[in-house]
Amino acid sequence: MSKIKGGELIAQYLVQQKVPYVFGICGHGNVGILDALYQVRDKLQLISPRHEQCAGHMADAYFRVKHSPVATLTSTGPGSANLVMSLATALSDSSAFLAITANVPTSQANRGPFQEIYKHNQSDFPSVLRPVVKRSFQPTRVDMLPLALRQSFDTMVTGRPGPVNLDIPYNVFQEEDEVALPPASHRHGEHRPGASGADVAAALALLAASQRPVFFIGQGATLAEAGPEITALSQRLGIPVITSPNGMGCVPADDALTLGFIGRNGAYPANQAGRHADLVITIGTRFDDRSSSTWHPGYSWNFPKTKLLHVDIDPQELGRNYPPTLGIIADAKTFTAQLLAAVVAKSDLDATRFAGWRGEVAGWQAEWEAFVRPHFSEATSPLRPEYVVGAVQDMLPEDAILSLDSGVHHNWFMQFWKPRRPQSMLNSWGYSSMGFGVCGILGAQLAAPDRPCVAVVGDGGFMMAPHVVATAVEYNLPCIWVVWNNFAWGAIRDIQYGLFDGREIGTAFYKGSQGPGGERYNPDFAALARACGAAGVTVTRSEDLRGALAQAISNKRPCVIDVHVDAEVRPPSTGTWQLPPIPFKEPAYGKPWVA
Repeated sequence: MSKIKGGELIAQYLVQQKVPYVFGICGHGNVGILDALYQVRDKLQLISPRHEQCAGHMADAYFRVKHSPVATLTSTGPGSANLVMSLATALSDSSAFLAITANVPTSQANRGPFQEIYKHNQSDFPSVLRPVVKRSFQPTRVDMLPLALRQSFDTMVTGRPGPVNLDIPYNVFQEEDEVALPPASHRHGEHRPGASGADVAAALALLAASQRPVFFIGQGATLAEAGPEITALSQRLGIPVITSPNGMGCVPADDALTLGFIGRNGAYPANQAGRHADLVITIGTRFDDRSSSTWHPGYSWNFPKTKLLHVDIDPQELGRNYPPTLGIIADAKTFTAQLLAAVVAKSDLDATRFAGWRGEVAGWQAEWEAFVRPHFSEATSPLRPEYVVGAVQDMLPEDAILSLDSGVHHNWFMQFWKPRRPQSMLNSWGYSSMGFGVCGILGAQLAAPDRPCVAVVGDGGFMMAPHVVATAVEYNLPCIWVVWNNFAWGAIRDIQYGLFDGREIGTAFYKGSQGPGGERYNPDFAALARACGAAGVTVTRSEDLRGALAQAISNKRPCVIDVHVDAEVRPPSTGTWQLPPIPFKEPAYGKPWVA
């Protein structure tokens, strides 16, 4: 067996795992592996964005589109610390990537060399990342790398996916040893645990006893690629489907049975169905505060009066907020296929049973459409939020990928967007980090180079990472950024208006020292894009938006569309959301209902 450097072993293993990209930024701590990456550059491309957080968001978004992990590479100290945000985002939304971080040489550990964290333990950077990764490995010799590499990949994609940290002392990249390339690791989706026969029978009994069932599906359904099975089950029985943002696209968005998102900024029919259901079949999602109206009974859900069948591959999520009538630890795709087979075998259970329930739901859908639809055609300056959502929906091709940042624009898109495919609406949901939508679209474009990739981002979020435009130009990535420019941290400004009687401070952008009522300020985002070598367009009239979108898509080059959106139009709440101890607000549309 010939000797091999640690960096070469890592590079060759990434190639063996069919990892096409490493997203990273050079530094003194990882320069020892760059030569190894140079040797395999025809199989494994190093993409270098202008910030490490962006590298992490790119890797996260790549996995959400392809369901296959890539790697990031960052240097000792600050470079790797910049990954904390993107790792937390990925962990919160069950997304996977391998974060290779560099550390100080083992010979210098605990001596306080350049950029060592050593307060409690030598070379202690993994403790920084411990809360935001699924596992951290720190091989300190070349002969420890094969096991650490294989375990890293297995851990990332087995069960509930999540990011993994591989922390490498600088010298291990360059030191040699007689070690063999480890065997290939698991691929995502290879392990699909199912429910027991008894649990499937119990689930079928709950379904057979119900009169008003709904499905509630989320990221677990998306990751398992369970859309076909859930759709078949929903349509066979005529059961409505409520989705979390990360579950959108799993079932046909234009189907009458698809109700959309639930919670404060959910669709009215989804909240009504959740309030009135007698059985909720939850597959691969959790009941966080935003999708449950902060757990207030009657606003989105009515547990424990409503029966709950909760299916998740992660046992920690079962019963976290609502004790289930029946909890099942299983893969979403496997379980729904099992339940579908059981339903097919039970000839007396079909869609006719729930016809009355579907009629109620159709009535709520008609009410909601009559309330919201007129605003989608209102031509104004600045633009109404609904008009922007509708124009983007109309102009994006069927295969487009939409990446959303955190902000008030996300509330509007959760409420009204209709994704046409799975894995085509990317959200930072659990951690709600600004920058994910701005940066993630680069990773999405690399995952799907032949599909239009569009990020809708707030003006505040875009200014946190405007360097993405330079990266898109550098690597010829034809991403489009639609900047939702309302001259404010709009989501938080809306909270000030809703909960603090409009006492606005620190949430809107004004020129100089002017406060509310003064001249609003933002940079010229279109000019910034042009300075980077991309296209840049400013839209202040409704009539111009569709043309700008069509031109940007047809040009197939990076583009920023700066859209001035009316900050005074706020999403209509159909549930509620509380920031304790501040009292929660009643829905703007619809009423809570407790059985």
